[in-house]
Amino acid sequence: MEIFKDFLEIEIISFGETKLRVYTLATVLLIILITKLILWLIKKTLFSKRKFRNLDKGSVYALFQIIRYIIWIVAVALILETIGVKVTVLIAGSAALLVGIGLGLQQTFNDVISGIILLSEQSIKIDDVLDIDGDIVKIQTIGLRTSKALNTDDVSIIIPNSLITTNKVINWSHQTSKTRFRIDVGVAYGSDVDLVIKILEESAFKHHDVYDRESTEARLVNFGNSSLDFQVLFFSQNIFRISKVKSDIRRNISQKFSENDIAIPFPQMDLHLKSNHTKDLKKDEL
Repeated sequence: MEIFKDFLEIEIISFGETKLRVYTLATVLLIILITKLILWLIKKTLFSKRKFRNLDKGSVYALFQIIRYIIWIVAVALILETIGVKVTVLIAGSAALLVGIGLGLQQTFNDVISGIILLSEQSIKIDDVLDIDGDIVKIQTIGLRTSKALNTDDVSIIIPNSLITTNKVINWSHQTSKTRFRIDVGVAYGSDVDLVIKILEESAFKHHDVYDRESTEARLVNFGNSSLDFQVLFFSQNIFRISKVKSDIRRNISQKFSENDIAIPFPQMDLHLKSNHTKDLKKDEL
């Protein structure tokens, strides 16, 4: 036993009055292990379907992230105290330094505060489909400083949290699992309007990702310069891959139009030329 105590008292490193001994290092490792064990137990409890049936995946993830950050802050404070660093004295003595660091890392702190807002408000959750500056992405993780998302090309994107909280962001998954989309198409003047509406509605609902036939609706929206302008509206749950759904529906429309001799016109313009050639000939005869 005495040998074990002597082993724990062995000095590894000393800096000033602070001495790092074996038992100090062992205590630090024990704090880290206990912290990880506590986080593992909390995560297992939170993600248990039997205990949290009323919480969705995004809400549970946000709650776990907030708890994880708080526990690690407490753990780091305990480690510093164990080593011999007084946290309160360190904060007080480093006030001026922290101000300088804060000015230099202003954007980083902005991202961190934005991350806390996202995790606490839960306006953005895991698996939500967002439209950020015209890019469609699906949120995979929400971190303290950045969030990870996947775009429609299956490319992973790292997004600063401040970009989500300060910019205009469309959350396609916020209110409902299905969203209404539209496709615009023009046909030549003289086409059968009722037939065009019927073809548009049938072409949309023919796709397996279109949600409800009763909600699928085609409209004549305008008399354009070169065409009768129609619009077909439909609901789909495949929000993230909606570009592929629209492409398939457009192919169906094109095929049906060809079968029924309905033309999609290109922009046309009538040009009238006024010539002064006749007047010039009369002047020459005189």
